[in-house]
Amino acid sequence: MIKQDEFKEISFEEFEQLRAANKESDFLVIDVREEREYTAGHVPGAILIPLNTLGNHLSELALDKDLFFYCHSGVRSNVASLMAAEDGRDAQKTYNITDGFRSYQGHSLEGFPRLQIFDSQKSYDRLLYQAMELEKAAEQFYETIISFAPDEKFIIPIEQLAKAEIAHARTIYSYWKQAVENPAPFETLYGSLKGDILENGQPLSEVTAALHANKEIAWTDVIEMALGIEIQAYDLYRTMAARRGQGEAQDAFLSIAQMEKAHMKLVAKMLGPE
Repeated sequence: MIKQDEFKEISFEEFEQLRAANKESDFLVIDVREEREYTAGHVPGAILIPLNTLGNHLSELALDKDLFFYCHSGVRSNVASLMAAEDGRDAQKTYNITDGFRSYQGHSLEGFPRLQIFDSQKSYDRLLYQAMELEKAAEQFYETIISFAPDEKFIIPIEQLAKAEIAHARTIYSYWKQAVENPAPFETLYGSLKGDILENGQPLSEVTAALHANKEIAWTDVIEMALGIEIQAYDLYRTMAARRGQGEAQDAFLSIAQMEKAHMKLVAKMLGPE
């Protein structure tokens, strides 16, 4: 494999450490495989730009962001990193993830983020309103799973997660109220939200019905489901940020993605022996 000084080479483990330590607004994760490979499984938050089209999109990638390229084995992403270097990218901000997706040990997602949750033709304030709806659905989901907790020690963390979703909605509200005239108070608005669709695109009623129908479901399964919803939420908001382009809308969705990343850590802490 070609080794150049114009970019850095890191493992997926090192990438995860960097992602955890940095703000969502500071980086882009770019999958340079083909669409069929991406839909079969991709790193949450990664945007798809196949290598054969990358040259047409390099100018669209913000110069102030770290770029993390990956593919199946590290070969295509090596070429992508070289292309970025030739395009004048800062060597300190360009990364090739060696060994590729085949070495990835984290959570991966199938398909594309469910952008049908957000109608891209809607105005900025309507998109933020929809985001608050999703947060309310997540809050109600956590309130539902309290009854599945095998031990009282889990109840307080779940209640904290539910409250955190309200805090997320309140943060989104701070963006929303600046985009509308005569905004209703947060408590009034939040109380009127339906919260019927989760961030993974599934109706809340279907998810809760499935939980109650499974008489043998384990606590680990419940938390895995919660973690899956949070990961897909993160993937969704990262993709929305990329789709909206630079500006206030992108900043808002990256801020939400940052909160979802923190929430994943809280959920993960509840995995383990019952």
